[in-house]
Amino acid sequence: MQKLSLVVLIMFMFNVSHLMAESPALVDKSERYQVREIVRHVMESNDEFVKKLSSNYFTQHIHGQKPIVTMVTCSDSRLHTHALDMHPDGDLFMVRNIGNQVSTTEGSIEYGVRHLHTPVLFIIGHSSCGAVEAAMSKPANLEPSIWRELDTIKVIGDKSDDHVQVKESVESNVNHQVSTALTKYAKEVKEGRLTIIGGVYDFRNDYSQGNGRLVLINVNGETNLSEIHKMPIVNSK
Repeated sequence: MQKLSLVVLIMFMFNVSHLMAESPALVDKSERYQVREIVRHVMESNDEFVKKLSSNYFTQHIHGQKPIVTMVTCSDSRLHTHALDMHPDGDLFMVRNIGNQVSTTEGSIEYGVRHLHTPVLFIIGHSSCGAVEAAMSKPANLEPSIWRELDTIKVIGDKSDDHVQVKESVESNVNHQVSTALTKYAKEVKEGRLTIIGGVYDFRNDYSQGNGRLVLINVNGETNLSEIHKMPIVNSK
């Protein structure tokens, strides 16, 4: 009887130790499952993309690119190319960073403007921008590398106000980035080879034009909306 009890005890201890050893693996399995599902989603999306195209679709892209616009947008996952160009392949020389800034990705923008010679530099902010909110509220837990990337965001006030203040700061930042670009590319703009446009992708409907609308707020430094709407490049009528 004692021998049987000892065997049972040993088996119990073995099972406990085995389960304890397995615990990290169970966590890893859960994490691996999440990663696997993310990879599956991306691969299936890519598969669907390829299936919708003709066999010669990529021929035009193999030997180079001729984008129509250099576009600077925020890295935010709520702002993506399909909201701005239904067929972005070959159209958009896309530059992304937190807060849609010019200085933090200056080389990429310069390549689009001065080497790919896009006639338009589009700087697009968006409603509820986290980078703008961070620049307003200055949270203490941000890493130095993030703070360095918030240096050239220009906001109004702080985040103690409601979303209206955030909206005004998003606009302020877009206008500041356009101003920075106008200084850098003054020659191209003066010669009529480049137009610099600032806009806000409004998925929140802050402008009451409908969720997801792109609202133009700056064209070569002009910020008066009524004047912008009169411009031939904006007014298609």
